[in-house]
Amino acid sequence: MTRVDFYILEDVDLNAMMRFACRLACKAVDAGNRVYIHTNHEQSATDFDDLLWAYPDQRFMPHGRQNDAFAAGAPVVIGWDDPHEHDGVLINLSDEIPTFFGRFDRVAEIVVGETKSRGRERYQFYRDRGYPLFHHDLDDWEVQ
Repeated sequence: MTRVDFYILEDVDLNAMMRFACRLACKAVDAGNRVYIHTNHEQSATDFDDLLWAYPDQRFMPHGRQNDAFAAGAPVVIGWDDPHEHDGVLINLSDEIPTFFGRFDRVAEIVVGETKSRGRERYQFYRDRGYPLFHHDLDDWEVQ
């Protein structure tokens, strides 16, 4: 069954959520997982792709956008639609819970000040369906 991890950041803005997603993707890949980062639409995927080229600044993470030639075989794929072939770690940055989340071994939901109410709704959604939930309160995560 899919494990769902909620990462609660003390930060209040969406930029922190995006930076944390970059770090989380790096950790997941280092642990041997393939990662699919789900965004709202193609422009969001492009914006996140740009961020992943530059952050974290001390490392490079091979990645590609969904439907790009670079995505084939990349450990990290950034997309806005059903990835079909992925089943490792899903980092959900979209406004909705994707219908295909149950195909993944793990789902990461990142909550910052601006998204707390949405985080509560998602927690209830997963809990009511019996998914194992894990809660991580994080502060000073960028200095680690």
